[in-house]
Amino acid sequence: MTEVRWGIIGCGDVTEKKSGPAFRKAERSRLVAVMRRDGRRAAEYAARHGVPKWYDDAERLISDPDVDAVYIATPPVAHAGYIRQAAEAGKPIYCEKPLGMSYAESREAVRFCAERSVPLYAAYYRRGLDKYRKVAELLQEGKIGEVRCVQVEMYDHAPGQAEQAAPAEQTQQAAQTQQAELPWRVRPEVSGGGLLLDVGSHVLDLLDFYFGPITEVKGLSSNLAGLYPAEDTVSGTWRFESGIHGSGMWCFVADRKEDQLQILGTAGRIGFSVLDVDGPVTISTESETETLIFDPPEHVQQPLIQLVVDELLGIRPCPSTGESATRTDRVMEQLRAR
Repeated sequence: MTEVRWGIIGCGDVTEKKSGPAFRKAERSRLVAVMRRDGRRAAEYAARHGVPKWYDDAERLISDPDVDAVYIATPPVAHAGYIRQAAEAGKPIYCEKPLGMSYAESREAVRFCAERSVPLYAAYYRRGLDKYRKVAELLQEGKIGEVRCVQVEMYDHAPGQAEQAAPAEQTQQAAQTQQAELPWRVRPEVSGGGLLLDVGSHVLDLLDFYFGPITEVKGLSSNLAGLYPAEDTVSGTWRFESGIHGSGMWCFVADRKEDQLQILGTAGRIGFSVLDVDGPVTISTESETETLIFDPPEHVQQPLIQLVVDELLGIRPCPSTGESATRTDRVMEQLRAR
C-alpha cells in the first residue's frame, strides 16, 4: 500500500472533530466510507465530511474492497464484535477504548487479531500529542532524577442527566425510563463500567507509556451518590514492574472538575493535567520552576492516527497497540474491585 483507505463504524460525537476529519487530513490516508445504523444520519455525516460512501450495515463496510482499515468508534458494548468481524476480513483496526466490556473480552480481542496477524491499535491518542511526548522525553533525560512515585487526582461533577437520584416511590417503569436516559458512559451494560473506563483510563495508559507495566494493584470502588448504576468513586495504589509506586483517586460526583498527575523524582517533580490537552506542564527542581505550553492540533487524534498509518505503511512504529491497551484494561478492572 502507498496509502491507507479508512472506513468508520459509528459516527458519534467523537468522530465529528476529534478523529473523523483526521483520517483524510493525515498524510497517505483517506476516509472512503462511514457506517451508522441509522442510514439517514450516516448519509448526513458522509455529506457533511465529504465521504464518498455510507452504509447502515457494518458488514457491508468491512467487506468493501475500497476499505483497507477500519476505525471502530461505537460505545464499548460493540467493540469486541466489530473487532472480530474486521479481523476475520484481514483488515487492520483502530478502536476506541476500552477494547472490550471486560479485561477478558479485551484480551480475547487482542488474541483473535494476533492469531490472524491483523494489526490492532487503541485510540489512546495522548501517546501521539506533543505535550505528553515531551514529558516522556524529560523523564528519559532524567530531568527530575530517578522517579520514585506518581500521584493521580481526578474529580468531576455528576453527569448533567443524572443530577438527582430517583425518588424512592417512583414506578418501576419510570425508573427504567430514567436509566435509559442516562449517558451511555455510566450505564455498565453499554460502557462496561463507570467513568474510570471512559476518562480515567487516559492517565493509566500514560503511566504505562512512561513507566511500563503495572504489576501489582489494590483498589476500591463505590457508588456513593446513587445517581447511576456504575461506580462513581474509585481509589487505589499500585506498583510498576520497575518498582515505582503509584496512588490515585477518581471521584465523578465531586464539587469541582479537576485533574492532576504528579510525577515525583529524586531531583524534582513534573505536574500536569491529563485531560486538558492544552494545559501547561510544570517542572519543579531545587533550582527552578519551568512551565511549558503546548498548542494541540485541531483534531486531537490526528498525530496518533498518523502514527497508525505510518506503521501500516512500514514507516515508523505506533506506540498505542491492543497489547498496551489491554494492560490498562487489566489495571482498571483491578482498581474497580469491590
